[in-house]
Amino acid sequence: MKTLFKPSIAILCFLLTFNLCNGQALMPLASSSQTLVQDFGLGKVTLTYGRPNMNDRKIFGGLEPYGAVWRTGANEAPKLTFTDEVSILGNKIPAGSYSLFTVPNKNMWTVILNKTANQWGAYDYKMEDDILRIEIKPSKINPSVETFSMLFSEVKLGKMNLDLMWENTLISIPMEVDFDAKVIANIQKAMASDKKPYFAAAQYYYNNNKDINQALLWINEAEKTDQKAPWYKYWKAKILLKSGDNVGAIATAKTGAELAKAINNQEYVNLNESVIEMAK
Repeated sequence: MKTLFKPSIAILCFLLTFNLCNGQALMPLASSSQTLVQDFGLGKVTLTYGRPNMNDRKIFGGLEPYGAVWRTGANEAPKLTFTDEVSILGNKIPAGSYSLFTVPNKNMWTVILNKTANQWGAYDYKMEDDILRIEIKPSKINPSVETFSMLFSEVKLGKMNLDLMWENTLISIPMEVDFDAKVIANIQKAMASDKKPYFAAAQYYYNNNKDINQALLWINEAEKTDQKAPWYKYWKAKILLKSGDNVGAIATAKTGAELAKAINNQEYVNLNESVIEMAK
């Protein structure tokens, strides 16, 4: 049932013991806040949320009843800001800021992104402002989590999860971002300029299974700028190995290892030698 009490700014100021006039905290908040900034694709995802504690209370099905919209933390509902369009279970979310709400249930949770950011609690939540409503199956975790926690996990180039953890419950929200077309366009534009990113472009093509022959052309150009750089030899050896030229990879990596020894760079001695082992 939706509460009839909506705290005023003055009451919130008292409850939070926070001086709104000069922005200075008078004493710690009962529930701390946390802001996370995560690189994602070519952009970033920023999350700000409140972190209540269990304090020996039954949380889900108790303090937070099943079937009710929950602010998902304490104080303001979590605020998620995407600098680029992201996809959540196939649903495209435009760049922007959103409030995150959830509806806990025993066997399935509803995860909600709402277009109205900066909402205090769920007092003014309006379903018609939802941009996303998805169902996520919760997982059981042990030991229990005392302080409500959110984090970005399994972060890869274009995929990651947003995890919500409290008591013995974990909710994992998968996110994806399509950045490849932008990167290719950026590479093509940069290659038409005076400062051509040969090295970075070769690495990107290698790491993302693009045209390996093009990657080899670019690493050859990068290598011309410094014939004694063991990192260029290392990446060239990797690209040669991926293209199927094991003999060339071994020869290049051996040269790279010797160059690294000459400048006492053990890291690139090890890296070049690892390519030799893979190519044998």
